[in-house]
Amino acid sequence: MRQLSGSKGQREFSFRFVSAAVTRLVIAIGLGLIAGSLHAQEQSASSISREVKEVFERSSRAVVKIRAVDEHGKLSGTGFFVDPTGTIYTAFSVGADADDFTVELDGKEVPARQVMADRRSGIALLKVDMPTPALPLGKSNDLEVTTPVLTVGFPLDLPKSPSYGMIAGFDRKFLGRYFSTTHLRVNLPTQRGEAGSPLLNLRGEVVGILVSSDNGAACYALPIDAAEKIRSDFDRFGEARHGWIGINVAEAAKEVEGSRAQFTDIMPGTPAADSGAKAGDILLEVGKKKVHQPEDVIDASFFITAGDNVPITVLRGNEKLTFTVEAAFHPATPRPRIASPLSPHAFPLGLDRTP
Repeated sequence: MRQLSGSKGQREFSFRFVSAAVTRLVIAIGLGLIAGSLHAQEQSASSISREVKEVFERSSRAVVKIRAVDEHGKLSGTGFFVDPTGTIYTAFSVGADADDFTVELDGKEVPARQVMADRRSGIALLKVDMPTPALPLGKSNDLEVTTPVLTVGFPLDLPKSPSYGMIAGFDRKFLGRYFSTTHLRVNLPTQRGEAGSPLLNLRGEVVGILVSSDNGAACYALPIDAAEKIRSDFDRFGEARHGWIGINVAEAAKEVEGSRAQFTDIMPGTPAADSGAKAGDILLEVGKKKVHQPEDVIDASFFITAGDNVPITVLRGNEKLTFTVEAAFHPATPRPRIASPLSPHAFPLGLDRTP
């Protein structure tokens, strides 16, 4: 009996010893995993910090502080060179209703002039008469939700600074009000003076232009593809030419060929009136833009240039038809200065005012 008792006690002691060892091992592994996770997070944060720093340093010289005078006094904002001949992109709120423009380049104040301002897209173009650095352009169509991005600007009239965030959404309207085209919603803080800043991907390419803010916690940027459409108009015609074909669409009862956008009526006296399009046609494409739902017409219409022939592809019954329509000037964009009640700038990024 004593031998059995001893053997049982020995087994219990061994079990307790092994259990304690296993517990210590589990704790050690857990602590190791936590430490490894923290180390990985530190490495990831460090890697992002290096990337942002590299883009900031590489891009900074092409980003300039813009100073001007308007009816309220002196103001300042941000812009950036888009070509080596001195062309500057900035926000409409910076480069539109002001005079006596200068830009700060390499520590010097250089005279600049306005060459175009387009309220509907929310951008303006300035020019300096000298060779300049320029930022490379990316493709805003390549962006996705959570794509990391950064801006370089002059917040509160302070030195040039980077801000880091990510794409949070692609919005066609805000608080029930439609933009002229889809805008990039970006989760990064913005402050006065950063209107007109470039939105950059981690390759240092411009993918948007900051045009408006949501109380400083986030911001909206016009996609660079949309800005380039306006600049292309200016290069061709000396002005922005927002086009219009005059067809109303609504949601169809069912999806056909991937689209739920159906013509409701063809307005008389519009470019589309004699095109052959009919109420009930399912809209598939406008120009090069595919249409899947009625709101897609907002983007498709933005890229129409007045005076250009625009192919319109529809499905009528089982027959696919293409009509060519010569676009007219959008009725909400009086000339020569483009203006529209659909402007997204009810809440523009604030300008810095100096006494």
